Amino acid sequence: MSSNPYENEPGFEDANSDYDKKNQAAYVDKIRHESLRISVVERLEEYLGIHQERPGVTVYNAEEDYKSGGEDAPFEPFKDLCKRRFLWYYPSYLATVDEAAKKHKDGDRFEKMPFEGPGNTMEGCYQYTALRERLVKIFEELNKEMTGWAQEGMAAVHKEMGIASNLQRQFEQIVENYKADGSVTLDLNLVEKNPFVWQLVLFGRPMTNLDGGMFTIMLYISPKFPDVLPRVKFATPLFHHRVSPDGILCYDAARKDDMRSHIEAIIAAVEEESPAYDPRTLVNPEAANLFWGTADQKKVYNRKLRRSVQDSAE
Repeated sequence: MSSNPYENEPGFEDANSDYDKKNQAAYVDKIRHESLRISVVERLEEYLGIHQERPGVTVYNAEEDYKSGGEDAPFEPFKDLCKRRFLWYYPSYLATVDEAAKKHKDGDRFEKMPFEGPGNTMEGCYQYTALRERLVKIFEELNKEMTGWAQEGMAAVHKEMGIASNLQRQFEQIVENYKADGSVTLDLNLVEKNPFVWQLVLFGRPMTNLDGGMFTIMLYISPKFPDVLPRVKFATPLFHHRVSPDGILCYDAARKDDMRSHIEAIIAAVEEESPAYDPRTLVNPEAANLFWGTADQKKVYNRKLRRSVQDSAE
């Protein structure tokens, strides 16, 4: 028998349901805030060496501890994946912060849940303004790192490092292969003869939504390739569900160490017209909502895509 004397009163179940929904929403809100702060922002700040003041908090850095015990630490592939995914999902992070900031003012305390108690609490307050500033800073630093590979690459060329000659050889082979392949029309060049910065000009295939378009795509390659994968950015604006509003392309090469595989994956990602739904590739919120929406929304997507294609040729 229940101990609640009001459970049989009219409206009790509805009131209880509303209370549960409010608790659930409050819990989700603070989980979202803390997941973004800890799993995304603080992790990337650590990777990029961006130091934030955390009074009264001691942060244990396992990577630095390991390095202090030896000169060479093993490569951490998850670090590069986190960086690439941050570039892909950066617009979504900003949209989440901006939407949540309308609901929670800076300094508002996290609401304590009924199940939270001593030793099992999540305390703190919302700080969306600071989170947004930190996200912007991370994005800026990742772009500096990406464009900085050009200078690092030329240094590798002057030192006659193996990675420089390897990329030069791959570039020359790819150019020859595409000259003999009439199915794809493209122009591939090294920027200032630097094998670490490639410029790909892709021409839209006839009878597709890209027909008539001409898209300049930049490939920035790290001297640590293939451990660190290339960053691919559209210099030509393109409204596409695989291209973020900042021009970052989301793609996945089958062979990470083969630049031809990267080129093929870039072309496939841009040209594919009926892909299977994959939430990992949703890097342009507006374009993705339209592309995966209703039939009318898909028509709007195609119109916006065609308009950006036409603009690319002007």
